[in-house]
Amino acid sequence: MAGVAVVGQPGGRQRLSDLAGEAGGGGDVLKHSDGVWLRAAGGAEGMCTHLGPVKSELETAHEGLLAGTGGLIALAELGSVRESWVRRFEVARGECGALAGKLRAVARAQGETNETVKASFAPVASPGRGEVR
Repeated sequence: MAGVAVVGQPGGRQRLSDLAGEAGGGGDVLKHSDGVWLRAAGGAEGMCTHLGPVKSELETAHEGLLAGTGGLIALAELGSVRESWVRRFEVARGECGALAGKLRAVARAQGETNETVKASFAPVASPGRGEVR
């Protein structure tokens, strides 16, 4: 459960129902952090950026390679292999870009859910006891 932590019980396993504690005044707080989701999204975007120039770098590396080879079959196949890798890198870039958006959406949705849950407890919360954060 990355991005979620139960504070107050180091090393102990806990259920959400345990958060109420005795007589509903529990001291533990369930906290959500969007930081891990946003860092993962940043990593996916970084990978997308890193893969961006691969196509032009491969083209530059292969310039003039086939000139003067006189029909060597292995070198002729190199072009199709290069194109295969270019397609794979483009697919990976697309997946990284889509993943970044999805990870940011998870962080947003969890934050909205936390606020909704917090608001739903407001009518029954006792001042100073078991405050929902």
